[in-house]
Formats: sequence, structure tokens, C-alpha cells
Amino acid sequence: MSAPLLIELLTEELPPKALQRLGIAFATVLRDELAASGLLEADCAMDVFATPRRLATRLSNVRTKAPDRQIEERLLPEKVGLDAAGKPTAALLKKLAALGRDESAVASIKKASDGKLVMLFLPQLAAGQTLQAGLASALEKTIAQLPIPKVMSYQLPNSTETVKFVRPAHGLVALHGSEVVTVTALGLTAGRITHGHRFLGARDIELKTAGDYESRLKDDGKVVASFDARRADIDAQLKAKAAELSCTLGEYETLLDEVTALVEWPVVYVAGFEKEFLSVPQECLILTMRTNQKYFPLFDKSGKLTEKFLVVSNMAVADPVNIIEGNKRVVRPRLADARFFYEQDRKTRLETRVPGLGKVVYHNKLGTQLERVQRMQLLAGKIARSIGADPLLAERAAWLAKADLLTGMVGEFPELQGIMGRYYALHDNEPPQVADAIAEHYLPRFAGDRLPESPVACCVALADKLDTLIGIFGVGMIPTGDKDPFALRRHALGVIRILAERKLPLDFAHLLTLAHETFAKGVLIESHDRKGVAVANALEAGGFVAERAKSYLRELGYGVLEIESVLDLSPKPLEYVNRLEAARQFLALPEAAGLAEADKRIRNIVSKSGVAATAVKADAARLVENEEKQLLSLTRTLRTQVDTLVAQAKFSEALLLTAQLHQPVTQFFDKVMVNVEDPALRNNRFALLHEVGNLTNQVVNISKLAA
Repeated sequence: MSAPLLIELLTEELPPKALQRLGIAFATVLRDELAASGLLEADCAMDVFATPRRLATRLSNVRTKAPDRQIEERLLPEKVGLDAAGKPTAALLKKLAALGRDESAVASIKKASDGKLVMLFLPQLAAGQTLQAGLASALEKTIAQLPIPKVMSYQLPNSTETVKFVRPAHGLVALHGSEVVTVTALGLTAGRITHGHRFLGARDIELKTAGDYESRLKDDGKVVASFDARRADIDAQLKAKAAELSCTLGEYETLLDEVTALVEWPVVYVAGFEKEFLSVPQECLILTMRTNQKYFPLFDKSGKLTEKFLVVSNMAVADPVNIIEGNKRVVRPRLADARFFYEQDRKTRLETRVPGLGKVVYHNKLGTQLERVQRMQLLAGKIARSIGADPLLAERAAWLAKADLLTGMVGEFPELQGIMGRYYALHDNEPPQVADAIAEHYLPRFAGDRLPESPVACCVALADKLDTLIGIFGVGMIPTGDKDPFALRRHALGVIRILAERKLPLDFAHLLTLAHETFAKGVLIESHDRKGVAVANALEAGGFVAERAKSYLRELGYGVLEIESVLDLSPKPLEYVNRLEAARQFLALPEAAGLAEADKRIRNIVSKSGVAATAVKADAARLVENEEKQLLSLTRTLRTQVDTLVAQAKFSEALLLTAQLHQPVTQFFDKVMVNVEDPALRNNRFALLHEVGNLTNQVVNISKLAA
């Protein structure tokens, strides 16, 4: 017999940021445990419910009892269970008796090797587990495996027993169809009573069947049980209210998830604040409203903050004036604090704050924030000169980049660092490029984030990230596994993205060297052992950044072979995509596979030849066979054309041109012996292959494209 199974755990208010994850985990683990016990039908569907005061799930087709199943009971090694004549030993008979079987079962015993010994197995029919037993075990395992951010300990009412859970639990529902499954968890015995909204709904709701759950909670309890349904309802109300006011909501998805976890019966109301607060930078007001009050700011069509905001309430009332006025009173002091910090901060110029960074420790082995700023200033200037940006503006922006860390606003809202620096720099009449660079030098802050816009901002952003990479690697703090406290992976990816997407003609290996040179002697560990190998920290950081480049290019949709073929030549990041496109077009040619294999063969021969590589040229007068003469002639003809195309960054055209070598190279290997006895002739042919290899690998390492 199968029926829907409803399990609900009623609690005190659950942590909102973890609610959705807890709800999914509760349902998923419980389903998987019951499935492992054979209690679920193949077509069993799962519904997930999560509100601030409950975790619940309903499984559509759950058996009363799992089917009996055939198992093979492991007994004894053959040499222990059977004597030389194949008769059962006393040990085997004793083992069978313990299982409720007698000597007649010997005939059904099977033999199988476990890799070391031949073992005896007894086929048996195991009785299926009952739902009550299976659910009791599944609930215990589910509760133990929940991703609880912080466990609470509390004492059960009228008992000395202490229970540990994310929040105190007060009720347990377990309904199979219309029948209660008598199980216990967290000191609670399951029943059929759930609870509605604290103020709007019935306190106790008796469920007749598992299928009544959502409708009874909604109609009698004023609770929308499904997290997803509640989220969609809030989203629709927010959009409707914003549209009524001809406003937009901006980026609000993260806040929407959090607010969904705070309410059971969501209603959206419009509130506002005094327009005078709009004189404060809108980022400050937005942050305090979203972070501290969980309000949804509203923007006009141009993206400018308005004095209106939306409140998601857990109360539906005929006249919401008290709710609206109450939220106005709550937000006003927060906005007043923001205005106070802003006005006070502007009384002190950013440049006068910079010396104070000497009292702020950046890292105990890397010195203060002032020392860091000095390194960034030097590095930003060098980068600016390399790309033709204004070095004075870059150095000025780097000098002021961290000054806002000492302002009251950033002290209150660390998320605003850089953003407030820009406002204060503009107030101090710093050049707009300097102000923008202060705000943008933290970019990109996360995967997919926007990049710095101006060349000056790019210089400061690169200096900031390179200083962190070299510094942290330089003191031996290399990321391991998931641990990356200094966000080195993000910094490395930021360097790659800025160089590649802003088309800066810079090589990151050279940049790492420049960054290394800005550190005072003795600050960095010049080398450190990792897995027994001594590696210079700049080289170590370079390898780390190269790995991030691979991940970045895979995200763009390029294959492993294509990426390896390009990165093997260590080109500038701005050339990555063009070279990869060239590799992709080359692979589409019928000659590609053959030439890639031939290039692989050339590399193997040349590597074993002992002849110096790139500078070697073949002597045309020493060539004997027509095939080698033709190959050299075509190689030198193409080399001039390919060099010109590569210099013009026409990588696809250059690589496609080298495809003409396929047939001559094939004929060379078919007709010409390279390792001949005559050393002069042999070395000349080695030199010829050097020239061919140097030509074919101008754009990518073709041998890496050989599957």
C-alpha cells in the first residue's frame, strides 16, 4: 500500500539566511534515506516546504512496508566452513543456527571470492522494513546531516533532557495518507497538529490527510508553506508596487531570498523617508535600507534613488498606516547616521588620512596599509607607463586608494570602501579619473562583475591585485583546497580578465616581476618548499595565475586541447581569444590532425637531437633529397608571410597558412631518413626540422592539438 507521506518539524524562528538550504536538505536527505530502505515507489515526487518556523516535505508515493528482498548472508571462509570432504564444519553449523537455519541450508550455500579468500554465502529472503522503523531511522539521520550554521542546546519542557538543534523544536507531524506514523525526534512524538500564523491564523490545525497540508495552512493558518511559492508571491507584489509608482527595484534578488525566509504571509507596503536624506550618496542609503532594515529601495527610470521604499510585512491588515509609519520611524535614525558620517568625513581631506594608514596593519609579515599603498603607487606608475596611461594620475589614485578605510562611513559599512573614496575625492577636487580609479580598483569583486573602465583605473586595480598575489605568496600562504582567506583566486582571475578584456598589451609574468620588485628586501621569502621543491614565489604566483587563466577560458567555452595549445606559448592575455579562435578554425581543416601529429613527431626528434633550437638554420646546399629541399623552400617562404601576419595579430590567417606544410612534411617523413650515419647530413636535417617546428608553432603549439 502506498500513500503520500508528510513530515513537518515545527520550530522557533529559523536563521533566515540558511532557511532555503535547510529546507532543501531536510527534504532531500529524508527522501534519499527512505529510498535506500526501499520505502519509496519509483515515481515518488517530492514537495519542499520551509517557513520561518517549519521545515517540511511531502513524498507522493510511500509504501507502508518495503518489499522483501533477496540477500546473500556472508558466512565463513570456505576452508573454515567446509572440511576436506566438503562437509559442513561445526563452525558453519553454529553460524547457521545463529541465523535460524539448520543443516538443510548447506545445499543452498554459494561460494565466491572476495579477492583474498573464497567465502561462503547463504541466500536469504530479508523482510522489508516497515515505514515506522524506516522513518524513525531516516529522521534521525536527516536531522544529523542538516547544514546547520550554529547548533543550539536547549532543555525539553518538564524534563532534564538536553537537545541540540538549530532552534528549539516544538512540534512534529508525520502523516502517511490519513494515518499518523508514530515516530519520535528531538524529544517530540509525531501527531497530526500543525500551527498557523502567530497572529493571523489558527494556532492548532488538525490535518486529516497529508494532501491537506498546503491548503489548510493557507486557508486556516494564513501561511504560505512553500518557500518558492512565497518568494514568487513577494516578487510579484514588489514588481506590481514598483510599477504603480513608475519605479524600478534595482538588484534585489539576494534580499528577496532573505525576506522570503522572514515571513509566512507576505504583504508589501509602500513607505518613504524625507527627501533631504537624498543629499547623502545613494549607495549609503541603499546599503543601510537593504542590510539593516530589509527594505527594498525604489529607483527612478534613470537609476537614481527615490525617497520611496517597499516593506515586506508578515501582517495583512485593513489599514496599514501604523505599519508604514512604524517603518518610517525605524529607518529615519539609520539614514541620519549615514548623513552624519558623510558630513563628518568630508571635513577631512583624503590625502591627510593617508599617513594614518601607517597604524593599520595589512599583514603581520607584509607591514601596514601605508607600506602597501607605497608599493601600489610605484607599481601603478610603472604599469601606466607601459600602456600609455597617465602615470601621475595612476600614482595619485593608488596613493589615495585605501584612505577611505579610515573614514567613519567605511568603518560603519565596510562594503562601501572605494565607493566612498570616490565621493570624498571628488569633494576634495581630485581629478575625476583619480576619483573613479579609487572606486574601481577593487573591481572585479566577484565572478562576472564589471571591470575598471579607464586605463588609470585598470593600472591601480592591477597594482592592488598583483601586490596581494606576490605578497601573500611571498610569505608562503598558498591557497589549499577550499581555503583562500585572501581571495587570491579572485585576484588572479581579476588580473586575467583586466588584461584580456581591456586589451592591455601586458604580459602577466612581467607584471609579477614588477610587483616583486616593489617589496623591500627581506620582506618576502625568496623561495619556499612546497612538496619538497624550492620555488621562487613570483614563479609560484605565475603558475597560480596561469591555472586561473585555464578556468577563465574554459568558462568562455574553449576546449582543453585548444587552451593548452595557446597557453603553452605564454602569449599576452589580450591575444588569448584570437589565438584560440585560430586554433578552433585550424582544427576544422582536414590537414589539422595529420600536421598536429607530425609536429608532435618533430618535437620528439628535435628534443633528442642535442642541436641548439631556435637559432639553428638548415644549410640548403647540404640537402640531398627532393622532399627535404621542397620542405625547406616552402618553410622559408611561409615563414616570411606568417611572421608578418603574427605581427599584425592575424592569428587565424597565419595558422591556416601553415596548413600548407601538411603534405610536404608527410612526404618528408615517408621518403627521408633523419637519423642517418653521416653526422653533418643528420644535423642538417635536425636543423630543417627545427625551422619547420618554429614555423608551425608561431600561433599555438600545434602538437598539443593532437588528440
